[in-house]
This record gives sequence, C-alpha cells and structure tokens, in this order.
Amino acid sequence: MTLSDIARAEPPAWRYVLADEASETGLDPGFITGVIRERLRVMRQSVERGLKSREPSVAGMVGWNAATLWESEDLLRAPLLKRVQAYAMAVNEENARMGRIVAAPTAGSAGTLPGALLGVYDHLEMRDEEALVGPLILAGGVAKAISRTIFIAGASGGCQAEIGSSAAMAAAAVVELLGGEPAAAVNAAALALQNTLGLVCDPVGGYVEIPCVMRNGFYAVHAVSAAQQALAGITSPIPADEVVLAMANVGRLLPPELKETGEGGLACTPTARKLLKKLGEEG
Repeated sequence: MTLSDIARAEPPAWRYVLADEASETGLDPGFITGVIRERLRVMRQSVERGLKSREPSVAGMVGWNAATLWESEDLLRAPLLKRVQAYAMAVNEENARMGRIVAAPTAGSAGTLPGALLGVYDHLEMRDEEALVGPLILAGGVAKAISRTIFIAGASGGCQAEIGSSAAMAAAAVVELLGGEPAAAVNAAALALQNTLGLVCDPVGGYVEIPCVMRNGFYAVHAVSAAQQALAGITSPIPADEVVLAMANVGRLLPPELKETGEGGLACTPTARKLLKKLGEEG
C-alpha cells in the first residue's frame, strides 16, 4: 500500500486502509477497530493528564509547558491554535514523565497526532467519539506507507522522519475527520511532509524533551494548516510518494551529528552544555 493507493481509494479512505491491514495481517477488522478505540482512549487520557500536571520530567527540563499555555489568557483570540498546541505538548510532557502515551509514530513525536485530531474535534464541539476511529486508522495507514520507504526514527532520518511523519498522519486524519476525499487527505499529508524536509534531530542530552515537546506543539498546528489547505482544494505539486522518497534521500544526506546523537544543532549549544552540567550536578 502506497500513499497513491490511498488517494485513489473509494471514500472513506480509512476503510481501504482497514481492509488492507486486515488482508495483510489476517486480523479481523473488528479486532483492529477495537485496538484503535483503545489507542484513542489512551491518547485522550494522556492529553487530560498532561494539561493538569506541572510535574517535572525525568530530566527536569520540561513538564509545565502544556499547563502554562492551557491556563494562559488567549491574547491572540485563536482558541484552535492554542488548543492543538497545548494538547500536543501535554502528550509529550506525559512521555517525558514516563507516563502512558501512544507512539504516533514514535514517542518523541507522539503529541502531534492527538494534538491536531483531538484538538480539532474538541474545538468544533463534536460529540461522537466514534468519528475519531476512521481518521486514526487512516493516520496509521499513512505511517505504514511512509515506513516502507524510510525508517521512522530520528536516528535514521532526522526529525523529519519522526515529526514529519506524525504531521503527515495528523494532516490526513483531520481531513478525514472533516469528510474530505481520500485525495485531499493524501495531499494534506504530502503538504505537511514536504515542509519538514531537512529537519534535524537534536535533543538536548539525548532526552526527548528539548526541543521535542515544543516542536510537537508547533507541528500539530502545521498539520492543521496542511489539512485546511488541502480541504480548500490546494494540492501538493509533488506527488506524495515522491515526497516520501525525497525525505528518505535527505535523511541519507544528513550527517550523524544531526540524527539523534546529541552532537549537533541545539544539543551542542553552550547553554545546552551548561544545562546538562547542572542536571548532572543535581543528579
């Protein structure tokens, strides 16, 4: 299954992905949708816990950001913007506290999909939780298609492979939630992915905290923006499968220092070194 296959599917796209997964794994479609419902429950719980907590993370570098944003005055009067960011950061701060989250597709990029999907759902005051099942199945299909071309890991492709993939998943899911055509969902994924090309993986100290938590907040918004463009009829000039190939090529060109080694980018700045020294002294 490729992204192009999904784009050509009869709507809704998630049914094509579900049938493909059932055929490939031999699992009953009802069992698969049951697993997805459980994943949604965990996502919701991690958002709720994360928004209420200010408990520091394991390394102590984050833990209060989601609650700070969520409780702040909305001076921009942009409730959707605030919500999807806060939701995404809440999930990633739960991850940094060693709480329970859903890797989507990785732990470091776990907040983008629930931030965008649940954020839009709540913002629009939707009431049928079952409406989230199909979009999450489609998101899984997008990740599956990407993973067949490049490993979804910062160590292999930089953060573009993690947050880029999660943004693509989230963008497609939001389009599906809002009743968009399969081609629109895939265009949203392509638009989200192509605008993450070259993004480095540079976690300070190797912890999935800085800049990862805030980055998920930013890319949840990025995903919603891609979905909005695709739903308006904007298409990716480069086909989605070619965007994935481009990401894989960029990932191979990135030096090891920019792929989760902690030896490049923000991770090797003077302030990052001082922060790690302080953490070591306190630990």
